[in-house]
Amino acid sequence: MSLFIPTYFSPIAQYSEILKSDNVIFEMEDNFQKQSYRNRCYIYNSNGKQLLNIPVKDKNRGSSERKKTKNMLVDNDVPWQEHHLKSLRTAYRNSPFYEFYEDDLNIIFEKKYNYLQDVNIDTYLFITDALQIKSNYSKTTEYMVDSNSNDFRELSNAKKTPSKLVETYIQMFDDKHGFLPNLSILDLLFMEGPNAISFL
Repeated sequence: MSLFIPTYFSPIAQYSEILKSDNVIFEMEDNFQKQSYRNRCYIYNSNGKQLLNIPVKDKNRGSSERKKTKNMLVDNDVPWQEHHLKSLRTAYRNSPFYEFYEDDLNIIFEKKYNYLQDVNIDTYLFITDALQIKSNYSKTTEYMVDSNSNDFRELSNAKKTPSKLVETYIQMFDDKHGFLPNLSILDLLFMEGPNAISFL
């Protein structure tokens, strides 16, 4: 069993560990942290690394309690889905596999979400389906302080560089900006398609 935090189109390092896990446990009782992959991912566009950020609002705003990630609401007053889809199209429409996944991807950007966690679980299901990763997942009901399982929660921290990175692969704009490691799994998926699994 392996413990993860559900993140938005998770970085490649996270999927490298998910692939090795028969049972994925998602931590649902953690406190929300800004500048984490919980509500952001990075893609590769013609200018280099691009941040895609889901705006959130907290239903307990004003209270002194720590904000649990599971209670974070998506701020749909900002047209983030339209912006993210347009950014992905612009960056990857000429990639080898974007068209292959486009219809299924559109479903996520057309669905109306209230909670951030629901977005993240849907992106996980999209990726595991696209890569045909057969791993069961469950959710915690209380915060796991000491985990007997493999604990990969730190992979949600956008400020930390993972200790293990996957090997390089061809990226859309690497001739201009060089190889960018540990982008969103979407970068690897659109470039390598089903073969992405061999890089993980």
